[in-house]
Amino acid sequence: MSVKPVDIEKAAATAQDIYEAIAVASKRARQIHSELKIEFDQRKATLEQLTGVTETTEEELDTAANPDQLKISLEFEKRPKPTEVALKEIMSHKLEWRYKETEAPPVKEKETE
Repeated sequence: MSVKPVDIEKAAATAQDIYEAIAVASKRARQIHSELKIEFDQRKATLEQLTGVTETTEEELDTAANPDQLKISLEFEKRPKPTEVALKEIMSHKLEWRYKETEAPPVKEKETE
């Protein structure tokens, strides 16, 4: 795995400041990671259904590796990392974000006597 330098100034130019850009990138990276995990789990479940293997012990995992599962794992390892994808999306202006609107507390009216 190689180190890929990132132009922080370019990322900061898309937001009000660098901290906002990093916060947005981290949230997006978490979303991407969750999507990848769901996809991986679905493919793994499908593979288990096809092979009929539901539960395995640690000894079975050590002795025999499922070549189909290894193929899926290697495919996911070759994909770009979620952080890298999120930073590319920010720098290419593909992401839009907004802040939650906070509701103002209700104003209490003074009771007149």
